[in-house]
Amino acid sequence: MAVLAIAVALFVLTHFILSHPLRAPLVARLGEKGFLGLYSLVAAATLIWAVLAYRAALTQQLWVPPLWVLQAGGLLMLIACILFVGSFLAPNPAMVEAGRLLAKGTAPKGVMGITRHPMMWAFGLWAVVHVAVTGRLETLILAGGIGILALVGARFQDGKKAAQLGAAWAAYAGSTSYWPLGAQLSGRLGWSRAWPGVLPVVIGLALYVVLVMAHPLVIGKATGAVPWS
Repeated sequence: MAVLAIAVALFVLTHFILSHPLRAPLVARLGEKGFLGLYSLVAAATLIWAVLAYRAALTQQLWVPPLWVLQAGGLLMLIACILFVGSFLAPNPAMVEAGRLLAKGTAPKGVMGITRHPMMWAFGLWAVVHVAVTGRLETLILAGGIGILALVGARFQDGKKAAQLGAAWAAYAGSTSYWPLGAQLSGRLGWSRAWPGVLPVVIGLALYVVLVMAHPLVIGKATGAVPWS
């Protein structure tokens, strides 16, 4: 279990270090493509090590989830799939070409009306669900690390974009929210903006079904329950 913890810690820490304090000096030395190559290599190597360590770790059951946790987990995974798909189908200034996108206006579209970090929250929900429905220490370490990377990384993204784009990002951030539905609950956006759109829902549902069917083949275990079971 110690090896798994070290591997996950390196996976998370190298992401944070390379994407923030070391990014600028490494880009200056290696160029953008060279930096991205190094970043991808380190990310892949540490993730593979973490997955191998997870598979080798002895199972330590911390709790046995009741049926309602499995059912809630199925629903949250469906939402995660919709957010993940929607992050590719709507303009996302938090990811790339923020300046160009914000120049066209700050009104969020699609899943951006739910959260300005839909992909990161998809990974965060995935992490929470897998920790809750397995109740195992090794899953807590691996999925917890990925969840922390996603959600804390999203906060770091906000800070970096604010420093780079100033007032344009402030206006966009003011019309969206980090927390899902935070803009609706605070009155900054109407509840109609919480609708992700037809395509994200349809494709997200299809992705969810594929994942449920593939889970026992790839992972070796069924997902446990679906929201309507």
